[in-house]
Amino acid sequence: MNTCEVSPLLAQGTILSPTAGYLMLAIFSVLWIALGIWWGRRAQSYDGFAVAGRNVGLALATATAVATWITSNTTMLAPQFALQLGIWGALAYSTASFGLFAFAPMSGRIRQLMPKGYTAVEFVRRRYGRIGSIPFLLISLFYAMTWLISMAMAGGKLLNVLSGIPYEVGMSVVVGVCVLYTLFGGMYAVIGTDFIQSIIILIGLVVVAIAVLLHVDIAEVHHRLETERPMLLSVLFPAALMALFNNMLFGFGEIFHSNVWWSRAFAMREGVGPKAYALGGLLWLPVPIVAGFLGLAAPALGIGISQPDTAGPLVAATLLGTGGALLVFVVVFCSLASSIDSLLAATSDLLVNDVVERSVRRPLSDQDKRKLSMYCIIALGGVAWAVAWPNIGTLATVLFFAGPLVGSCIWPIVGGLYLKTPGPVAAGSAMIIGSALGLVAYFAIGWFVASLVGAAVSGIVFAVVTLASPNQFDFSLLSEPSDRIGSLDESNTGMS
Repeated sequence: MNTCEVSPLLAQGTILSPTAGYLMLAIFSVLWIALGIWWGRRAQSYDGFAVAGRNVGLALATATAVATWITSNTTMLAPQFALQLGIWGALAYSTASFGLFAFAPMSGRIRQLMPKGYTAVEFVRRRYGRIGSIPFLLISLFYAMTWLISMAMAGGKLLNVLSGIPYEVGMSVVVGVCVLYTLFGGMYAVIGTDFIQSIIILIGLVVVAIAVLLHVDIAEVHHRLETERPMLLSVLFPAALMALFNNMLFGFGEIFHSNVWWSRAFAMREGVGPKAYALGGLLWLPVPIVAGFLGLAAPALGIGISQPDTAGPLVAATLLGTGGALLVFVVVFCSLASSIDSLLAATSDLLVNDVVERSVRRPLSDQDKRKLSMYCIIALGGVAWAVAWPNIGTLATVLFFAGPLVGSCIWPIVGGLYLKTPGPVAAGSAMIIGSALGLVAYFAIGWFVASLVGAAVSGIVFAVVTLASPNQFDFSLLSEPSDRIGSLDESNTGMS
């Protein structure tokens, strides 16, 4: 293979000039804010702001699933996985598509059981009462903040690597822009911008993939890896095999528990959810494999990688020059925005419906909920910005710290949706014990086993307690208006 020449700008530390970086940042900032305002004109009521009027069709629904799941963790972590764990690392990240496939039928079930629902926590509270909803709410909020922080970090790192814009400046602008357009339009703005972002991301990734293949001799990459880093090609690399199953379960836990996906299930027209999530999974599946190849190519190309989570953008931009750097900028900026806006909107719903409204112990008016949502979006953006400011680690170490927590939610969610027998104690104990032992594994062994341990322990506890103390839940209670079941939520009952 003909290895590439490192560009003069790369030798100075960047590929784009700071001027070009600031110009691109300004263009996309203005574009997304304008689109958010335009799409948000339809968000006249709280239902419009929170769940887009519950009338999202198949095209927009599929696009928002794809755009939200193509995060910076896909475009930046998949190459990091490949760089550190080899071929299994690249394939490991693609297993996150299984979560979308599995959630497809679940989204239909959710829409059927709770046609007027808003959040995942609302389901858990009605299904399991306080014993289940308190740990679930804490896990949901912790995970949402972890994901938000990792997205903010990714934005700062991307702009710094590509153009030399200081990390703190790039991170602040990315977070600020997403807060502004989500503030104006809520879920309408999120889904509308996601549609455009998904098209840009998919086209950009196809162009990058074709261009890289034209510049890289795959046989030579294989030879260099076989000679210099043979473990990356080994199918028996223990850490990589564990990461494959760990990431798959992490993906299940992320989607099953996160209000990002539940809020979309509530927003889609009846019958749309299963099709949209299945199509979204199919479109998303090849993306991390393509991105992962960039990480595998880095050692063979002799490109020095100081931060492993910047390997993908750096390799693509180095191979393709200024044009490639601009394209990488666009793709990753879109992937960042499509995830941050979703997290801001969905997490504000949790705070309004499951924290504030529950605290005041009375239904809030539409106008009050809308105002509170806006305050919450600002607060969430501010917290993410403050925590991300010190650049606290790689994206993998930050994000996968939440792995055992979300892994412990898989079985309580699945069992609660389809089975009558699981009760509050089974759900609560499964989440608490699974999270605790998963975190022990995170620190004692590594991030690549934490979700696996959390999910396995949670499943065992959930099954044992359910068999020892079965309940008989009445699913018809889930369709009742929330103000009619307040006493039910408080008493942890709900068994017929």
